[in-house]
Amino acid sequence: MEKPEILLLCLWLLLTLSALGEAQADTVPAGCGPELNSLYYNLCDLLAAWGIVLEAITSAGIVSTFILVIVLVASIPFVQDSRKKSLVGTQVFFLLGTFGLFCLVFDFIVKKNFSTCASRRFLFGVLFSICFSCLWAHTLSLNFLVRKNKGPRGWWIFAVALGLSLVEVIINAEWLIITIVRNGTSTRGDPCNIENMDFVMALIYVLCLILATFISIWPTQCGRYRQWKKHGIFIFLTISLSIAIWVVWIVIYVYGNQQMGTYPQWDDPTLAIALVSNAWTFIFLYIIPEISQLTKPGSDPSFEEDLYPTRGVGYETILKEQKSQSTFVENKAFSMDEPSSAKKPVSPYSGYNGQLRSSVYQPTEMALMNKGPSETPYDVIIPRATANSHVLNSNHSTLRAEDVFGAQNKHAAYEEAKKSQAHSPYSNSRW
Repeated sequence: MEKPEILLLCLWLLLTLSALGEAQADTVPAGCGPELNSLYYNLCDLLAAWGIVLEAITSAGIVSTFILVIVLVASIPFVQDSRKKSLVGTQVFFLLGTFGLFCLVFDFIVKKNFSTCASRRFLFGVLFSICFSCLWAHTLSLNFLVRKNKGPRGWWIFAVALGLSLVEVIINAEWLIITIVRNGTSTRGDPCNIENMDFVMALIYVLCLILATFISIWPTQCGRYRQWKKHGIFIFLTISLSIAIWVVWIVIYVYGNQQMGTYPQWDDPTLAIALVSNAWTFIFLYIIPEISQLTKPGSDPSFEEDLYPTRGVGYETILKEQKSQSTFVENKAFSMDEPSSAKKPVSPYSGYNGQLRSSVYQPTEMALMNKGPSETPYDVIIPRATANSHVLNSNHSTLRAEDVFGAQNKHAAYEEAKKSQAHSPYSNSRW
């Protein structure tokens, strides 16, 4: 072979290699390195900005969820209400589900293959079932708290959330196995070959959890213990916005992309946006408000005082009540027969100040002679005496029984001496 032919052959090879290099360089999107696997181009493709934006938002959500888990666990020693402390386990489980939702977003940003499609179909329903199961378990606990101010134990609430989540695990595992291994044969199917309608139908159990939570949250606003109603409001706002998000992404995923001609290019972005938006809804409307209320006391002092007015009676209050009752009984014993000054004439003995007066009644000799031998020689009539108004206002005391008996003995002795000195049996003299 002559030298010109060899030179032409070498030149052709160089041009071919350069053309292949330029073609390969054209297939690598802007922002990605030539050694990067084409499966991850959406993570760095500057022309497909949705992947980069979702990647940044999702990364912030992962970091925020991790910090919230630490804050929630670290707040346990400072929780004053044991009823709130019993819900911490369920809320940590809820945060783990939210953390998984953020991580699953990357599975929808990257391109499809067998492993990514299988994980998408399995984890999408399982992670959402964990979150909505925790919300429903918390709602059931609030229904007891707003009525009885006492809810189920923490392990019972966590067991309900875990059990409801395991139901979706069983459903998705069975559905994934049936679709991959069809008709009981060993022929492996492709998990990526699935209709959008079938993907949504596999989430019916999750939709039932959303509906059950939305229905169960309404009775929490009808209880008499107001301090628990705010927790019901948090769940109500969270589940309401979640319903709106699910309605929007289902309509776009099943119907909207086909009508706009973006099927199937925008199917993965639709699901990724639904995951990010719902996960941030869980954080802003449920987790952050719950953590802010975690260390606050759960009692309502004003309401408890109105509901139970006799609670919290101290020793001093009991002594005061006993003193007032004894004073009332003592005064009542001397004043129950006393006529009212407004309606009846004033008694001539109302000015009694502890000393006998000359107006005391003295029986006559004829009255004494009519008495039998077995009877008392005379009847001593002691009028009802009350303290003077100035004495009552100044000393706040009542007539004692010893004073009455002493006055009676003095009167009897004086009457005996008067009887012995009487000259006439019909004398009507008074002392």
